[in-house]
Amino acid sequence: MDDIVIRPAVEGDAQAIGELWEKLVAYHHALDPRLPTASDGGAALYARRVQDRIDDTHTRFIVAERDGVIVGYVLGVIVDMVPEMFRPQVGGFLADIFVEETMRGHGIGRRLVEALTDWFHTRGVQHMEWYVAAHNDAGRKFWDAVGGKDIVIRMRMGLQTVSNNKG
Repeated sequence: MDDIVIRPAVEGDAQAIGELWEKLVAYHHALDPRLPTASDGGAALYARRVQDRIDDTHTRFIVAERDGVIVGYVLGVIVDMVPEMFRPQVGGFLADIFVEETMRGHGIGRRLVEALTDWFHTRGVQHMEWYVAAHNDAGRKFWDAVGGKDIVIRMRMGLQTVSNNKG
């Protein structure tokens, strides 16, 4: 889609990003009910977080815009990925990415990731990590297509499971 503009977010984008975040949360919860739902007012709280971090030198919100409407966003953060007992390993962490369902399949997600990786490169970051929900088949295919590789499998177990398996 040639009419998509990829650009850094500005403070005025916060509400739209918050609304997309709420859709992202609902999408993941529909895939797996174990994943959290947004709190009442969650979109507004997320929008406030966007506003608070929009000028942070270690945080980057990038939006995809079509005809003045934000249809996707990505959030990246520069972080030290390991505890202090290891050698520092500053990396990029892609915290959120979402594209409106009707806009998927047109390369917008890829363009958002490319814009974020470009920003990471300008800050000397050598690698980027992210989480993808285990039941998010479309997301896993997307990450495979852009070159993602499994490093760690994050698992969860209900504590009642341990009690029930004791003997």
